[in-house]
This record gives sequence, C-alpha cells and structure tokens, in this order.
Amino acid sequence: MDKNRRKSLNLWLKQQSTLAKRWLMLTIGLGVLSSLFLLGQAALLASILHQLIIEHVDKYQLLPQFYGLLAIILARALCSWGREIAGFHCGKEIRVYIRRQILEKLRELGPAYIKGKPAGAWATLLLEQVEEMHDFFAKYLPQMSLSVLIPFVILVVVFPVNWAAGLIFLITAPLVPMFMAFVGIRAAEANKKNFKALQRLSGHFYDRLQSMTTIRLFDRTKAETEVMKSASEVFRKRTMDVLRIAFLSSAVLEFFTSISIAITAVYFGFSFIGELDFGYYGTSVTLFSGLFILILAPEFYQPLRDLGTFYHAKQQAIGSAESIVEFLDLDVSKVRSGRETLDLQNAASRGVSIEASDLVVLSPEGDKLAGPLSFCLDSGQTTALVGPSGAGKTSLINAILGFLPYQGSLKINGIERSDLDLDDWRSHISWVGQNPLLLHGTIRDNITLGKNDIDDAAIEQVLERSFAAEFVHKQGLDYPITDRSGGLSVGQAQRLALARAMLQNGAFWLLDEPTASLDARSERLVMQGLEQQIQHRTALMVTHQLNPLKDVAQILVMQNGTIAQSGDFATLSTQQGLFQTMLQAHSNQADKGNLDA
Repeated sequence: MDKNRRKSLNLWLKQQSTLAKRWLMLTIGLGVLSSLFLLGQAALLASILHQLIIEHVDKYQLLPQFYGLLAIILARALCSWGREIAGFHCGKEIRVYIRRQILEKLRELGPAYIKGKPAGAWATLLLEQVEEMHDFFAKYLPQMSLSVLIPFVILVVVFPVNWAAGLIFLITAPLVPMFMAFVGIRAAEANKKNFKALQRLSGHFYDRLQSMTTIRLFDRTKAETEVMKSASEVFRKRTMDVLRIAFLSSAVLEFFTSISIAITAVYFGFSFIGELDFGYYGTSVTLFSGLFILILAPEFYQPLRDLGTFYHAKQQAIGSAESIVEFLDLDVSKVRSGRETLDLQNAASRGVSIEASDLVVLSPEGDKLAGPLSFCLDSGQTTALVGPSGAGKTSLINAILGFLPYQGSLKINGIERSDLDLDDWRSHISWVGQNPLLLHGTIRDNITLGKNDIDDAAIEQVLERSFAAEFVHKQGLDYPITDRSGGLSVGQAQRLALARAMLQNGAFWLLDEPTASLDARSERLVMQGLEQQIQHRTALMVTHQLNPLKDVAQILVMQNGTIAQSGDFATLSTQQGLFQTMLQAHSNQADKGNLDA
C-alpha cells in the first residue's frame, strides 16, 4: 500500500469519527481528568514516604493522606471505567453508521452486483472488517489526543520541580512514536493481506457449505477438502504474520520505554549520592522530588506505550478500510434512480409497455453483458424469454428492473428507464422466481412483507387465488417459517411467493422459471394461479419449458446476448433456428423419459 493511499484511508477513518464526537470528547476528557488525579496520587505517595523516611512522622498522623490516596485511586478507577464505556459507544455508533452505508450501497447496486461475489465475502466485509475498526475509534483515536495531553500535563508539573528530569522526558519521548511508525507500516500491509485471505476463505467455505449435498453426490469431498486446506493454510500464515508484527511492536515499545525510565532513575541515583549536581534550581535534591518524578516517569511514557499498543489497531483498521472504501466509492450513477414516476392508476388500468431499441446491457464495471437488443413488450401481453444458459436473459431482466446500467434506449410507458424513480417503478412489479425467498417469520409476515395495513380479507383472497389456502388453513397465518423456507415444501413456498406477488398487484409481472423445481401437482396449481392473475396484464416469463408457451402472444429467443428469433409459438416451431432445435431437444428428452418409465 503506497503512502498516499494510506494517508487517504487514515483521513477517511478520522472523518467517520465526527459522527460520535461527543463520545470521543468524553473519552478524552476522562483521560485528562484521570491524569490530574494521577498527579495528586504521585504527590501524596511521595509526601507520605518522605515524611515517614526522612522526617520520621508517626504513621497515624498520616491517616488523612492515606484516605486521600485511597479516594484518588478510586476516582482514577471510575475514570478508567467511564473511558471504556464512552469508547465503546464511540466505536459502536461509527460501526453502525458504516454498516448502514454498506447496506445502502448494496441496495443501490442490487442483486446483479451482489451475486458477483460469494455470500461469505460480503459477510466478512459487513461483519468482521467493520468490527475490526472498533478499537481504532474506541481506543486509538482517544489515545492519540491523550498521548499528547497527558505527557504535556506531566511536563508542566515536572519542569518546576527538576528541569533535568523534564529535559530527559522531552528528549526521549519522540523515540516511542518514531519506532512505532516504522513497525506500523509493515503491520498495515500484513493486515490488508490477512483480510483478503479471510474474504476468500469465508466465501469459499460458505459456498461449499451450501453445496455440500452436490459435493457428496459427485464424490468431490476429498478435492474440496484439499482446496479448503490450502485456503486455510494461506490464512494461517498471514494471521501469524500479523501477530508477529504485533509482538515485535510491543517489544520495541517496551525496550525504548524501559531505557528512558532507566535514564531518569540513573540520574536521580547519582544525584542522591552527590555525583550529579544540576537540575534543582539551586537547591539540593530531596526524597520527595525524586520519588515524585520517578513515580510519574512510567506514567509519562504510559500514554505513548498505550498508543503503540493501539497503533496496531490503527493499521488493522486501515487494512480493513481499504476494501470498504473501494466498495463505497463504486460509481452507481449509471443505475441511480431518476425522478420520473409512472401514473399508478393509468398503469394499473392499461398495463405497462416496454420498448427497447439498440439496448446494450452493461455490468457495474462497464463491461458488455448483452446486446444490442430491440424488442417491444405490448401492454396487456404475455411475452416469453427463452434461450440456453448464458444467453443474457438474466442480464436483460436486471436492466429492466434497474439493477444494471445500459446504453441505447429502454423505455417504460414512453419514459426512459434511467429517468424513472426506481422505487416507484419496482412498486408496479410483481415478481415470482424459481427459488422463492421466504424470510424468518410467520406466513403472514412473508405474504405481507411486514406491512401492518393489510387486512385478513385481502390475505385470504390471495391465498385462495394462489391455491395456498389448503395448507395455510391447517397451519394458520402465524405458523413460523425459518429462513431458506424451512418448515414448508418447495411447492408450498412457491405458492406463498405467488400469493405475495398477487398482493403486490403489479401492473407488470416478471416470472423467472416459476415452476422449475415443482412437482406436477404444484406446477399445475401455480400455473393455474398465474394464468388467472396475468390476464390483461403485461408479463415477461423466463422459462426453459417450451410446450406451455403455445398460448403466449410473443416469444423472444436469446442467444449469445442477442435476440436470435422472435414470434409466436406456431411461427417459431416451424421456422429453422434455435427455437426449433430446443423444441426438438425437449421432445427427445420427454420421449426418453417415457421409455425409461
């Protein structure tokens, strides 16, 4: 990581700290207050020992000073406790804000970009990497101020007592942060590599965990075990690199701090035996002044040592912030929402028309995914989108939904999609996919998506029309569903997804393989519910099943990112081309299945 990049990341981290400025100032204030109590504690302790050893004062006469010493120790403990609490809240507020920024960015980029990385990589970015910033805001930033303020306060007190000791403090103090910076540069680079390895390992592990059944089915257990072992070994080595640097930095700081304190102790030792006679402003050294300064000597360097300890947290934060800042800096202007809105009543009554002319679908990075495409989805008409895997069907759908940028023209009811308010446009869409996404909650929550203003009569109506009522009535609307549709069969989950889409009551229906994973009965029920619902509505159906398309008004056949054929079933089935080839392949597969049966 170059120097300018490190500076920019450090600046970004400090800018985030303004969000929790009150907690940060409270942490610093309690640290300074604790240093003032420290001065009183050192003065009392030195005074007690001076009176006991030199003046031979009776110990019972010093009880008030002992009580005062105890009170100061308790006050310092309370300050330390308050600093920890305030520091935690400072880190918490900033972490919540950064996570909100990441989630908002993910919402703007949409599923088309999210699917480009494994789920484990996103989990690492959102959880572990943001969490690694906590100590930077909770401990390092306050300690930066305290490492200046506390030594300054001690110097102000020490110089009037003994200028030589103050000079030793002043000369040796810069050694600690100087060597700390040398070690820290290496620590930032090691942390960056460590987080990259963690992202890859997390993403790989999560994906393999999801596909465990498939791995066992194809006897790939040993091969995947070796891959996981290699990824784990890389992560282990990089973690050990980070730990080695952390221990090295601690050793360096302790060494120079010990040398500095030792110089002060040697100075006072020679002064007490009369070998050195300077620094006392014309008076002789006393036990009180010597003890007072020697007690303060470790405390003078302690803020710098703490800063060195937390400096590792800074490098850790910079290492984790790099990929976060890169993600947050992604340009979303090409998929950003416009301001135009569709007339809801007009759209609901006459449907939605979509017209594309020389449409080229692009990735968020600007790479061409599909196109050029020219087609028209007429209002109230059902269009099927077919083609082999990788033909560009998903890219086209994401462009229509507003999740991918494009070039050319893509008009919805005459308004360019880039000018549309995407939230408003998506509110007109009812979507049913091949893998219904049901959330952790009740059946009611999944149908209404948490909306409290929907009455039971409306829910009952869509349950009947989606043929989901037969099992919902047995289990009840408050029946709990776990994530990944746990507690329901695939067919039941799909019918609930259909009910949810019906409740949305969109003017445009987008159907992405809605019956791909269903048994014959569930497929028949879902298709029957869909056919009733999309009558006189604009619908786009993505499917690999060709025979049910005989009644579809228009079929678009995609191949290699372009529309190879278009027309109705009767025309395409008798026309030489990809559709006829696909239809013959489906027919041969069906005949083979019948023979096997």
